[in-house]
Amino acid sequence: MEINSSAHYGRVLSYFDEDGDGKISPSELRNRVGLMGGELLLGEAEMAVESLDSDGDGLLCAGDFERLLEVGEEEKLKDLKEAFALYDCEGCGFITPKSLKKMLRKLGERKSTAECKLMIGVFDLNGDGLISFEEFQKMMA
Repeated sequence: MEINSSAHYGRVLSYFDEDGDGKISPSELRNRVGLMGGELLLGEAEMAVESLDSDGDGLLCAGDFERLLEVGEEEKLKDLKEAFALYDCEGCGFITPKSLKKMLRKLGERKSTAECKLMIGVFDLNGDGLISFEEFQKMMA
């Protein structure tokens, strides 16, 4: 999910804002994360709110909440870069059929180079026979 528009932030904020006051309390944050299948202890939610609360009222306003979502996106990007690096075992900045084959072998899957080329072809948006980080991001979205 790409978060980059004010309208999107507003929709997400309204989902988390259970009482409709325009702000997110630690308990609202905890409850909504739980409804989405995550787990956030109340103490963790309180720490998150405290660290981002710009006006000291113990609640996240729209700007504070945007920063929270951006931190989540930064973590997601970091995790994607780490995953991409595992497949880019040649260190060339791309996933090649050879590097895909090698990584799949590590994961217990035996694929031929031809099969790996076909797999790459599905997500290779520019037709160069490689998967760039940008293509990997789109593939994982």
